[in-house]
Amino acid sequence: MRNNTRKWLALLLCLALMAALCGCGAGKAEPEEPAADGPQTNTEPAEEGGEDKPQVDVKAPVIEGLTYSSTQELVCAECFRIYRYENGYSVIRVNDGRDYFLVPEGGTVPEGLPSDVIVLQKPLNSIYMAATASMALIDAIDGLESITMSSITADNWYVENAAAAMERGDIRYAGKYSAPDFEMMLEEKCTLAVESTMIWHKPDILEKIEEIGIPVFIDRASYEPSPLGRTEWVKLYGELLDRQEEADAFFAEQERYIQELEGAENTGKTVAFFYVSSTDTVVVRKANDYVSKMISLAGGRYVFDDLVTEDESATATLNMTMEEFYAAAVNADYLIYNASISDPVTSLADLMAKSDLFANFKAVKNGDVWCTQRSLYQATDAVGTIVSDMHRMLTGDTAGGLTFIYHLN
Repeated sequence: MRNNTRKWLALLLCLALMAALCGCGAGKAEPEEPAADGPQTNTEPAEEGGEDKPQVDVKAPVIEGLTYSSTQELVCAECFRIYRYENGYSVIRVNDGRDYFLVPEGGTVPEGLPSDVIVLQKPLNSIYMAATASMALIDAIDGLESITMSSITADNWYVENAAAAMERGDIRYAGKYSAPDFEMMLEEKCTLAVESTMIWHKPDILEKIEEIGIPVFIDRASYEPSPLGRTEWVKLYGELLDRQEEADAFFAEQERYIQELEGAENTGKTVAFFYVSSTDTVVVRKANDYVSKMISLAGGRYVFDDLVTEDESATATLNMTMEEFYAAAVNADYLIYNASISDPVTSLADLMAKSDLFANFKAVKNGDVWCTQRSLYQATDAVGTIVSDMHRMLTGDTAGGLTFIYHLN
């Protein structure tokens, strides 16, 4: 009876994803959790525990002296809203309780603005980028000229144009998010620091950046419960950089791509997506995470499709013992090792070296074990390609190789 119920739930989820084009739902997610135990130079986010995430207020804030004109149309994103006012003013409201008031070039800040509203004066043409997963979205709207500083070095960028800009000297390395070069930020006349939610773990750094007069924007794209919701943050960056048309066009293209993929064959194959930490625990994604929804869009079923904890904490991952993982995933048709978070594995021998139990897994015996590329986390502009890769893996259509996952021999 339980198996039938789970099958119906999985079917309903797939139908809901198809109806909404992108799997937009009420689930909660959190930032990726890079490697507390792996390389610290690659991307940013670690787990952020226990925080409730309210929905964004859909009512435009009333600002004295300004006339509200419109609200940005959003298809999937749940974690932000954009409210526009006459004469080029706008408010970005994020569901962490922070409001950002965008002032057009040459504009003035109206009197009576609440003191907790963060004022961003355009043009934002000297940005310190520490939310590395969003660089691809900025690149997609030709906005890299606004980025002058980076929290990672060129060899850790998988966004080719960002790496090239650093090699040319157009973007300078200004220290990790946890230890930025404040002097360089002042020298470059930094107009905005874009941080991931990892900055909440370094409140002294956040306070120092603001203390020297640089506003901080905290990116929460990884909290989006749907794959396209994460990509739709391109509209937010379009608002920041006055590239709204480019952002709308890019998102529409990604939406069409996903729509085409929605007719993909439902293979019924089960997939486990995981990595093994340095403490030998297995880290998996929860069922309401965008990764599990990409697997569904690809025609598979996430093996932990009922893994939703009662406390609905902020984390989209769960640690389990190897024995617990074995009990749940030993009969999974496919294993995908998440190397965007942990060190990659290059062979089945590498995987089995992490635990003797892997030798008994169905996917290992059948040779259906795959690993993600390190670039996966930064590829927020390529959701369609990631889903397509997963579908091709599930259907055996892998001639010529895939872009973001590779087969382990």
